[in-house]
Amino acid sequence: MNILILGAGLMQKPAILSAKQLGYTTCVIDADDKAVAITCADVFKKIDLKDKEGILTYAEELKNSSEGLAAVFTAGTDFSASVSYVAEKLGLPAHSFLAATNASVKTQMRECFEKHNVPSPKFFRIGKEDISDSLLQKILEKIDFPFVVKPVDNMGARGCRMVRSEVEFMPAIKAGTECSRTGYAIVEEYMDGPEYSIDALVYNGTFTVTGFAVRHIKYPPYFIEIGHTMPAILDKKVHDELISVFALGAKALGLSCGAAKADIKYTKKGPMIGEIAGRLSGGYMSGWTYPYASDLNLTKQGLLIASGKEPEDLIKNRVAVEFTPSELCKTAENPYELFEVPCKRTSAERAWMSIPGTVEYIENITEFTDKAVFDTLPRATVNIGSDVDFPRNNVEKCGNIIAVSHNHEIAIQAAQDAVSNIFITLKPNNKKTDDFLAGISQNDEENFPPSAYGKLSEKELSTISGEIPANKKVSDFIPEVLKTTEYINKLDWNFNTIQQTAKKFDELRSKHPALDARKFWSAILRGGIQAAVYISDSTK
Repeated sequence: MNILILGAGLMQKPAILSAKQLGYTTCVIDADDKAVAITCADVFKKIDLKDKEGILTYAEELKNSSEGLAAVFTAGTDFSASVSYVAEKLGLPAHSFLAATNASVKTQMRECFEKHNVPSPKFFRIGKEDISDSLLQKILEKIDFPFVVKPVDNMGARGCRMVRSEVEFMPAIKAGTECSRTGYAIVEEYMDGPEYSIDALVYNGTFTVTGFAVRHIKYPPYFIEIGHTMPAILDKKVHDELISVFALGAKALGLSCGAAKADIKYTKKGPMIGEIAGRLSGGYMSGWTYPYASDLNLTKQGLLIASGKEPEDLIKNRVAVEFTPSELCKTAENPYELFEVPCKRTSAERAWMSIPGTVEYIENITEFTDKAVFDTLPRATVNIGSDVDFPRNNVEKCGNIIAVSHNHEIAIQAAQDAVSNIFITLKPNNKKTDDFLAGISQNDEENFPPSAYGKLSEKELSTISGEIPANKKVSDFIPEVLKTTEYINKLDWNFNTIQQTAKKFDELRSKHPALDARKFWSAILRGGIQAAVYISDSTK
């Protein structure tokens, strides 16, 4: 039997491999005929995932072939609605097309939540035709600063940002509408509190959580996920409240057969839903970190549900969760039987990032001896000669590390240590890098990109003078001001302290020219080890 899988990127690779393990012929489609997972597929056909009618025509061909068609499936894409459209037309198991659309278009999603009293932020739908001089005032009558602007139909935090002042408003609206396939953005109140990402499978009236992670979000005005840790360590009541509101949201959308994925914050009012998608998560969660932590291949279980079969491992390993509605929805009734397949160990995923510039060399991508490091996953777009920037969304990071251990702290430390040892050398004398080190930023991006460690006052800077002699260890010349409690334990975005940065510079550039001390240490404060090497390489 054939299975039709939408997407041939890295996030769809677990689905392709799992379908093969189940004995299916994998027929994979993507608009990109150079996508990385094409080589894993039995059959590849170039079809744009937005082309529902084209996908349906191909699915009908597969169904009418001698092998037939068992299921249509995706994971980690924006196109769960395309899956449901085709499955509904062909009578295959899936969420209804209406439910999948509810879970794809954020304004439609919010309307469903509002109708069913599911806790979620206040919102406005904005199209290009709505943009006017009075638009901000209309929004501020209902929502205070800061608020969030995001496309109604995109993922990976593309076009998503916080608006903290009037000067940030129009650029955010422009980015939000331009990153939308339909040209619409959503404006919603900002929810303050820790954020969680939760996967689940909906099957025969049951709702089983298959992955519960805390997301580590930083760097306003953008929402950059520097990683996630699974499982989230939580009080039982908070844990059950988050699962319960997720289930209420899934029911409000009409999700009934297949995967669901939620981003939820625990605010001072209680759990509030950011969004729910009718698919398995991307971001290495459903295909990597959860299977590592639980020993359950939830992608395989999702494929079994999509092909009309019983997900035996899911049922065998799950435990009941108590329905615990929060104060915001305390009169709600239990929408499904609630379960969870718990984790046996900790998975920690962390991203590594770069300051702006052009890649000259990438070091230490695979040279890890720590057995806790399971995966090193560089972005395919980050190569020698390519331009890099500090990320404004989750597809602009340079790569990811996944570490796993029975010990929660060891998994986190192993992932952070691995990230700290990856190094991207930037080409010297580059305007983008020079502008970053000079602190030049756009008017609508106050304090972005951030500094690695902060910025010294003029008085503190005045204590640093002279030169670091050529070829001498810079770790012997760390200024006293950077040894104070304010700086000594600070970590940059790649988890290095200032002392570690100095020692790594000594390893990377044991031969270096004489360096202006004030310029060198200011560069480290702004851009970490990359900036230190860049200054050395750019010094004649």
